[in-house]
Amino acid sequence: MTNIEFSKMTGRLKRTEIREILKLTRKPGTISFGGGLPDPAIFPYEAVEAASRRAIREKGRLALQYSPTEGEGFLKEQISLYLAKNGETVAPDQTLVVASSQQALDLLGKVFIDPGSPIIIERPSYAGAIQAFTAFGADFHGVDMDDEGVIPELLERKVTDLIGQRRKPRFVYLIPDFQNPSGINLTLERRKKILGIASKYNLVIVEDSPYRELRYRGDLIPSLWSLDTEGRVIQLKTLSKIFCPGFRIGWIAAPPEILDKLVMAKQGTDLCTSAYVSIVTAFLFEDGHIERQAKLSRDLYVRKAGAMLKALEKNFEGIEGVSWSHPEGGMFLWLRLPGGIDTVDLIPDAVDAGVAYVVGSCFYTDGSGRNEMRLNYSYPTEEQIERGVRLLAGLCRKRISEGVVCR
Repeated sequence: MTNIEFSKMTGRLKRTEIREILKLTRKPGTISFGGGLPDPAIFPYEAVEAASRRAIREKGRLALQYSPTEGEGFLKEQISLYLAKNGETVAPDQTLVVASSQQALDLLGKVFIDPGSPIIIERPSYAGAIQAFTAFGADFHGVDMDDEGVIPELLERKVTDLIGQRRKPRFVYLIPDFQNPSGINLTLERRKKILGIASKYNLVIVEDSPYRELRYRGDLIPSLWSLDTEGRVIQLKTLSKIFCPGFRIGWIAAPPEILDKLVMAKQGTDLCTSAYVSIVTAFLFEDGHIERQAKLSRDLYVRKAGAMLKALEKNFEGIEGVSWSHPEGGMFLWLRLPGGIDTVDLIPDAVDAGVAYVVGSCFYTDGSGRNEMRLNYSYPTEEQIERGVRLLAGLCRKRISEGVVCR
């Protein structure tokens, strides 16, 4: 067919580089630091099989039927109980069950973003959020981070600049716990300052929280949701990182007036999340498997993160201009290379060498980050981590010796 007319939105759609990189994980011999994949070696196969049988045996008539848009009541009750154990108070009627937090981002775009609407994000920020909000025509305004997270003074300056232009931000999007892509954790002091800024200027904060339960060093910091006393925080949660991504189960916690709009947006998207998967998940919560899986992940990822940090110290020693984050949880580490190395141009050589990563530029909206990359340590083995980092360091040294300049 020719002369097909598509919507204006399709002109804003782009393939995410992360999903393209994920294809390389299927290529034999490739060491992938690319996607945010949990280690399949620890997936709870037997627990899922048992919960699936139980779902059909005990609640089959519900499991194979449509469910309410808001989500299966049994699951929402179990979510509430689970969160309470982690210091979160979320009533079942405050949640909307979604197909993981990526659907939540899409629903937020439908509810809050018109073409040209300003929103504030971290620099760098999650590429999936950038992709979702770009589809609705968001006008992104980034705020820089340091080792303690997004900088409140810069955030307030950005807010006042936009309000001065009569362009109040629709929301501020943050990943406070072990941020994707940087691995940085937002400090308690800064969480409180940011909530103060939100209160001062009457802002909505979106707290994306997929990694909170994956802290393997230090104490758990209260979430923005739990610190909020004014009902201005929307929290997004998912089981993709702490359990397994194949379930595609997550939820949104939000104030009633916002949740109502999100429910209507979801009705037009998929009517409801799978009742079958929801009930299986609820049994897994009830039997304690979600908590056990999160602990198993923490115990494994702390070793893998240590292996990557050790490999970076060993293999990048003596290369000037290299730095990396030191995560205390989560699944990612952020690597900055000397300004003369373009991680976009480096990809073909890296793939040929047998190692994959995600380029830094896809986590920015202004073309920045070409000498940066995100490395995932949860998926590869410790042996692969050491070898993959060694390969990256070798490519880096080769580019430096060639005098390649970053465009």
